Amino acid sequence: MDINVYAHHALGLPGPHELYFQNLSKRKQVMEKKENNRKLRVCVATCNRADYSKLAPIMFGIKMEPEFFELDVVVLGSHLIDDYGNTYRMIEQDDFDINTRLHTIVRGEDEAAMVESVGLALVKLPDVLNRLKPDIMIVHGDRFDALALATSAALMNIRILHIEGGEVSGTIDDSIRHAITKLAHYHVCCTRSAEQHLISMCEDHDRILLAGCPSYDKLLSAKNKDYMSIIRMWLGDDVKPKDYIVALQHPVTTDIKHSIKMFELTLDALTSFNKRTLVLFPNIDAGSKEMVRVMRKKGIEHHPNFRAVKHVPFDQFIQLVAHAGCMIGNSSCGVREVGAFGTPVINLGTRQIGRETGENVLHVRDADTQDKILQALHLQFGKQYPCSKIYGDGNAVPRILKFLKSIDLQEPLQKKFCFPPVKDNISQDIDHILETLSALAVDLGGTNLRVAIVSMKGEIVKKYTQFNPKTYEERINLILQMCVEAAAEAVKLNCRILGVGISTGGRVNPREGIVLHSTKLIQEWNSVDLRSPLSDTLHLPVWVDNDGNCAALAERKFGQGKGLENFVTLITGTGIGGGIIHQHELIHGSSFCAAELGHIVVSLDGPDCSCGSHGCIEAYASGMALQREAKKLHDEDQLLVEGMSVPKDEAVGALHLIQAAKLGNAKAQSILRTAGTALGLGVVNILHTMNPSLVILSGVLASHYIHTVKDIIRQQALSSVQDVDVVVSDLVEPALLGAASMVLDYTTRRIY
Repeated sequence: MDINVYAHHALGLPGPHELYFQNLSKRKQVMEKKENNRKLRVCVATCNRADYSKLAPIMFGIKMEPEFFELDVVVLGSHLIDDYGNTYRMIEQDDFDINTRLHTIVRGEDEAAMVESVGLALVKLPDVLNRLKPDIMIVHGDRFDALALATSAALMNIRILHIEGGEVSGTIDDSIRHAITKLAHYHVCCTRSAEQHLISMCEDHDRILLAGCPSYDKLLSAKNKDYMSIIRMWLGDDVKPKDYIVALQHPVTTDIKHSIKMFELTLDALTSFNKRTLVLFPNIDAGSKEMVRVMRKKGIEHHPNFRAVKHVPFDQFIQLVAHAGCMIGNSSCGVREVGAFGTPVINLGTRQIGRETGENVLHVRDADTQDKILQALHLQFGKQYPCSKIYGDGNAVPRILKFLKSIDLQEPLQKKFCFPPVKDNISQDIDHILETLSALAVDLGGTNLRVAIVSMKGEIVKKYTQFNPKTYEERINLILQMCVEAAAEAVKLNCRILGVGISTGGRVNPREGIVLHSTKLIQEWNSVDLRSPLSDTLHLPVWVDNDGNCAALAERKFGQGKGLENFVTLITGTGIGGGIIHQHELIHGSSFCAAELGHIVVSLDGPDCSCGSHGCIEAYASGMALQREAKKLHDEDQLLVEGMSVPKDEAVGALHLIQAAKLGNAKAQSILRTAGTALGLGVVNILHTMNPSLVILSGVLASHYIHTVKDIIRQQALSSVQDVDVVVSDLVEPALLGAASMVLDYTTRRIY
């Protein structure tokens, strides 16, 4: 499998293509040298249960490649304290040899104890590092123990690889994290925002890897495993999935008194909410001792609705949060890892105020009353959100291992900082493969079902087409199958899929991802939830909208509507549809029925329409309407002219009518003029109602109607709107591009 990485263009250096080939040649040389040289000696230092969940996947990856790496494991911090679960045992259970155990925690759980613990670690670490002599030390995150590790390694001229730098949370952790960034030589970050923060902090662009969070490599394959036995073991035999809460709250060291008060309010709210709750003990930060006292004062350890535990193994913890009705607290796990399952999260206070979050997270910034927290529980408990992959796609460890192999130990140890300002959206390749941010686009038409991989620039990288099945079950299974195959192919094509966008006929509720009512062309397609099965299968966020709206979105992002504040798109195909962009936003209407432009009535005594009315634009100008008129002429032997023929096994359709008109058939020409006139009158009504700055005709029939439509506007429209331009779309695949644009334009960070 090809492993893809992101990287960056440095300002003031040669152009991107020159840099790409320079780095490609350089890194190939490094890899070739390493095949003949000694193994890279890697020291992984873990301080607590949280950082081990991120480091363990990397450690397993290193262990699986003994021909390239030697692994030394150093354990320190709260791993070795009984009150915090003696979590070093899970490292032993994972069959890792612990080279060194360092007791570095000074008890007291206050600010002074944290400082003294850093000092004790600084005293003990030099002997360990002198003995191990690692080539590189891997340090994770933002804990005070990690700061001691990074300081020791930097002063002893040991290269440092920092995991999860560049992120923003909202407490003293930010200062520690950024301090470690300045000490580290190499950086592995999880999100594009974190990557940009590192660049803004003047870190060397060539030494930043956007890999995703290592824990996601395990998370994204975890939910389908057996979980009922785990739920029963930790919460009791009578507890059902989605009917319990996981609570994990830590002290905020910059405001300990408030965080203790907030913890009291949280426990009171959970008691009132009356659901079985698994409460994990807080970490070892200053204030944790007082939080434990609050738990014991309120009798949480003996309350029938609570299970209070010091530690849950990560594999089991994954299953517990994946199937919880809600998670509450201020742990980074809630805003990061839990999003992979779409589990609702209530984030309390300011400890994670700066984190990027998925839509599953509800923030209660000022958690100063029990009622606020209780109301949040009522809002969130039992919901299911789309799975979020903000922090990873499940391929972080292979990228990190490749990054480690590319490190040249002959390079100067002294760090270089890139002080010139960095422009937005400039990136330089740090490895020999560059990933393309892409979307999976699905177009559900009356005849065909199409899936495409679409890049950020609107390029269709690959497209798959199948006949659209007639039944719901066959159709949904085919959609899932095609999307799974396309997602797998995307990896080989160096495309990173950000989400799935679906364009379908009929009335759609885009907020819920549900097709409310479909057109007659797509059978068994009413009240269909498209979001849930796709999101659960692909672990990706999913958006759904009407095909007319998607055409408008395509024009806004990639077509002639780009940069315009107000415009209207009309689709001329089998039916007539459309989309309205007003003040740069798509209009859905109060019941998701806006822009049904094909059902504007242009004649009180016109032909019957499929909607049940008559005289609609669609009854005159749609492909179905032209096919109806073509069949009438053909049955009366008035369709074919010299140079035309229709094979016996071929149905007469709109294209035959157009061909006849081009060859001089007066009756076919009259039908097309009438159809164009009906469409033109509809456009006049749109101009008088919406007053857009542009009207875009899209679809296979657009070019045949454009001149007639412009004539009708000159004849019938008010002079104040006659200057509005009407153009034919130059997009070949508006439905697919519009579906992709829903994914590519979506802002994943939500604040409630």
